[in-house]
Amino acid sequence: MHPVFEKRFFVLGIVNVTPDSFFDGGKYATTAQAVEHGLSLVGDGADLLDIGGESTRPGAMLLGVEEEMARVVPVVSALSKRTSIPLCVDTTKAIVAQAAIDAGATWINDISAGRFDPKMPLVISKNQCHVILMHSRHTPQSMQKAPMYDDVIADVSKELLCSVDQFRFAGVAREKIVIDPGIGFAKRAEDNMAILSKCDEFSALGFPVCIGASRKSFIGFFTQREAAGRLAGSLACVAAAFYKGARYFRVHDVKETVDMLKMLEAVKYHG
Repeated sequence: MHPVFEKRFFVLGIVNVTPDSFFDGGKYATTAQAVEHGLSLVGDGADLLDIGGESTRPGAMLLGVEEEMARVVPVVSALSKRTSIPLCVDTTKAIVAQAAIDAGATWINDISAGRFDPKMPLVISKNQCHVILMHSRHTPQSMQKAPMYDDVIADVSKELLCSVDQFRFAGVAREKIVIDPGIGFAKRAEDNMAILSKCDEFSALGFPVCIGASRKSFIGFFTQREAAGRLAGSLACVAAAFYKGARYFRVHDVKETVDMLKMLEAVKYHG
């Protein structure tokens, strides 16, 4: 059994050091704001902090290396001195990943699963850190232009396993890998729902599954709520995925998610 399966859930608190993220862009754009927000999420029960300096919302423009490092590295450095929980950096660039690891990060969350930078597997292997490999297609600028699948579960599974093979070939240990089917990334609303309802098929691939549905637009599609009103919908997605075997949840609302998962765990494993 993969060692990570020994714990029943992990909550990643989102720390967006960006001016343009779809939900909280600009709220924590300075180092001081981001650090205090991260510490607040730790107090709310986060198991990890997921720190990102580049928005990957649909249509977002790619950020230069220097600017991304200037946003995330000081935050990682400061947080590493003030909390003991693992720090994860959300980046597709190997040079940013290395700088973040040097500053204290022990996890990398790559939304391209190595597609954007072929050096990423080597950075992960050399540093023996954990990595979240997320499924996506194209780039944030073009990923939502008529995404199509023959079978979204089979297609995403196949493409994720190809990414896993690349990282394993580079020397990344199996127990360091978490997979993410990429809700909202080159996916239609119905694709996202299929992923949530069949998370067990991704778990069956043999790696812990991370789900990042928090506040996303497909929730608005079904609930007719803007991002600020999507907490209940976000929690419903977490619950559905948890009961289908997902163990990692990347969320904005840590306290509410942790409380709900504690209750779901208590009910599911009662007796």
